[in-house]
This record gives sequence, structure tokens and C-alpha cells, in this order.
Amino acid sequence: MILILAATATGVAAVIVLTALGNGARQFVVNQFSSMGSNLVIALPGRNETTGGPPPMFGSTPRDLTLNDALALKSAAGVARLSPVVIGTGPVSRGSMSRDTPIVGTTAELQRIRDLEVAQGKFLPAGDPRRAVAVALLGHTLKQEIFGDAVAVGEWIRIQDRRFRVIGVLQEQGNSFDLDWNEIVVVPVATAQQLFNTQTIFRVLMTQREGSDLPELKQELHRIIAQRHDGEDDITILSQDSLMKTFDKVFNALTMALAAIAGVSLIVAGILIMNVMLVSVSQRTGEVGLLKALGATKRQILLLFLNEALLLSLGGAIVGLLLGITGSALVRQLYPTIPAYAPEWAIFGGVSIALSSGLLFGWLPARRAAELDPVIALMGSK
Repeated sequence: MILILAATATGVAAVIVLTALGNGARQFVVNQFSSMGSNLVIALPGRNETTGGPPPMFGSTPRDLTLNDALALKSAAGVARLSPVVIGTGPVSRGSMSRDTPIVGTTAELQRIRDLEVAQGKFLPAGDPRRAVAVALLGHTLKQEIFGDAVAVGEWIRIQDRRFRVIGVLQEQGNSFDLDWNEIVVVPVATAQQLFNTQTIFRVLMTQREGSDLPELKQELHRIIAQRHDGEDDITILSQDSLMKTFDKVFNALTMALAAIAGVSLIVAGILIMNVMLVSVSQRTGEVGLLKALGATKRQILLLFLNEALLLSLGGAIVGLLLGITGSALVRQLYPTIPAYAPEWAIFGGVSIALSSGLLFGWLPARRAAELDPVIALMGSK
């Protein structure tokens, strides 16, 4: 009996914990995209059709997306704000302190697009994005590592072989889906292009103007690039909503798959119930024969054994429910950024499958007990 309870409890707990993990991962991704700002639209160099696959994250594309291309997109009627982005890594040093860190080249508009807050000093100055200026902002953690408690604003640092004046320090940020903004250096986009000796823009981040139509905006962005690239429409436009929907579908499918895998263990528990009940019937033939001799009907014998199977399943389901809720709470305690809450359908489904499998697989032993001849059962018990 203990083995049956353990098997059923493990199955129910597995369904709850695994679906909580899948649901938590989905919600984590949704939260990260939400933290990137509202109405976000992203332009990437390269297209699915030109590469035979997804847009390349790094490397060459049929035609580079240049800074002038990026700035030309600002003319689209549906674009409220636009900021080209160049990303690389390099050594950042001050005195004897040095470390490699991500370097982001961008413009002043990024502060509003990504809702970045400055703890000290100011963000990148507005002006011509084509003009390279030797100024930098430091992420909160990077500032602490290089300057400690000393004031960083107004001081000089070295990025690769060039000197930069620190004009600001970013407010400490939470976890972010795209970058760890606590660890980065932010410089003007033209300056970053010089540092990395490239003319290619990694991404163009835009916000959609309120009231504008997203499909029309995408068409206009494609048209602008095609005009500048001799008729070649070689960029990919992604919207925040489409990305969130894609990830939502992926994680929903993953959650369902995890629930199905865990549900198999409930079927195994049901088979175990059937085997144990069959053995129980063979050992209790005398009891069944006596009950029938006293006037018990086939239906009453059937219900007796089915109730036993149901009680075993119910006991295992209750224990599994408690274990699953406890396990999900433990995951949230260990990983606070993942809201690992099992969906209601998983809790209801896990318990329901446990009870259903107990009844289903308990039917055969119960029916066998109900069909026993009372005389033969009493004789077999001697």
C-alpha cells in the first residue's frame, strides 16, 4: 500500500512541479520582454529568405545595415523613437584595474526606449549620431569594480587603447533578457564603430508611435531599406508582441510536454494499483465468499474494491499535491526570478488523472472479485 501511495504521490508531484517550471520560465520570458519597453520594434540585418534560416545574430549578411540606413528608418511615420545599437567586447581599465566587458554603442534615444535610469551624471548627449565622442557611461556593478566607492563621473577610463571621460553611472538594473546592464559600458554609436572597426549596425531599436498600425509600419521600414539597398529588402523586422507570442507558444508546448511526461508516472501508478488489487483479490477470496453468502450483491462487491482503489489513489494524490506545492515553493525560493506557479489546469489534471487511473485500473480486480462464486470462494479459502 505504501508503494502505491508513493507512486501516485510522485506522479502528481511531478506534474505540478514540472508544469510550474514550464509556466515559470514562460512568465520569466514575458517579464523580460516587458522590461525592454513597450511597443518595441527591432530591425535586424539579413532576412530569412536570403540566408535560408533565421536572421544571423552575428557575422556577414548580403548587405550591411549601416548607421545611415538606421537613421533613415526614423523617417517612417509610425516610428516614435529610434536608436541604432552596436555591441562588442573589449578591455576597460582604470589604473591597475582592468577587465573585459560588453561595450554598447548607441544614442541618447536608447534611454527612453529601454527605460534606463541614471544614478549619477547623465546619459549620452543628444546630437549628430555620426559624431564620435570619447564619453562613456558605466553599469552599476562595473563602476563598483573599477572605482569602488570613489566618484566616477568626470574621471577618465581606458577602453582598448583610447581614453574616455565617464559622464554617468547607470542605476542598478534587474535581470534583463538582452544584456546585463550592470556590467556594460555605453558609448556613442559612432565611437563604438571606430572601436570595433565596423560600419555594421547590430540592431536598430524603435518604439512604435501610439495609434500607428504595426503592419503598415513594417511595410514602410522594408520599403525604406529596399530603396537604399538597390531594391534589395534585406532586413528583418520583429515586434515585441510577435516575439512574446512566439515564446509563449514555445513554452506552452514545453509545459504540456512536461505534464505529459509526468503523467506517464500516474499511468504506471495505476498499473501498480491493478497488480496489487489482483493479488488482494486472490488473497481475500474467503472474505468475498463470506460477503456473498451473507447476501452481498455483485454490485456491492464491485463498489467495495473500487472504493479501495479510489481511496488509495486519493491518498496518493493528496500527498502528491502537498509535495508538488512545496516543491514549487522551493523552486521560487531558490530562483526568485522564476515565478514557478503551477497552472490550475495542471493541479486539477494531476489529481484527476490519479483518481481516474486508480478507478480504471482498479476495475479489472474489482470485477474479478464481483464474479467469484461464493461456494468456490469459501472452499478456496480453506
